[in-house]
Amino acid sequence: MIMDGESAETGVRDEIARVGHRAGLFSRRSLLVGSAAGFGALGLAGCATTDGILLAEAAKNYGPMPDEKFPIPATDIRKVDPKYHRRTVRYETKEAAGTIIVDPGNFYVYRVEGDGSATRYGANVGRDGFLWSGDAYVGRKSEWATWTPPKEMIRRQPEAAKYARGMPGGLDNPLGARTLHLYQNGAYTLYTIYASSEPESIGSGITSGCVGLLTQDMIHLYSQTPVNTKVVVLPA
Repeated sequence: MIMDGESAETGVRDEIARVGHRAGLFSRRSLLVGSAAGFGALGLAGCATTDGILLAEAAKNYGPMPDEKFPIPATDIRKVDPKYHRRTVRYETKEAAGTIIVDPGNFYVYRVEGDGSATRYGANVGRDGFLWSGDAYVGRKSEWATWTPPKEMIRRQPEAAKYARGMPGGLDNPLGARTLHLYQNGAYTLYTIYASSEPESIGSGITSGCVGLLTQDMIHLYSQTPVNTKVVVLPA
């Protein structure tokens, strides 16, 4: 069951607001828990190994996105276990194509493609005590959303008071480049699937129920996900 909305909102905002500074602003790392990366040589021409092919694919999928409103640097994939890289996998399910399935026990998010396959993304998920399961749907979508800390968080973290009227979208904003807002029965659950710029968080439980994907993965999923898309969160 999805937890009480107010407690979920308070919990996730409290957790992601461990305060740090980047150029005078909260850093993404401080807000979420709380650069362009070089890729290794792929081998001599004509002698590419399987690892080299996988690395080349990762370099393609997680490279910089300079044309975004706020240019996005490449993800440092050295900080991500290769098993969490985006890929198409065999996945048997009765859910319709387009459905999003969250598997928090294995730190994966699947987009069902039909014909027994799915696009699989590595994810961060809720920490112990904040995991939930059940059906929801995407009630709305947002790009570079404004983040507003709740009053409860401001009382605990006075540094957040500067954003009481909202933190504009940007690379330091905890909601990231894209956000899918999850609803049940017409009501916002306060849970989201969001874009994380912290590659080391993928494959771990750090949030209070929200689900984070690498920024490039989130943009990929977001572009294929219309409002009202079904979301299934499996038991951990």
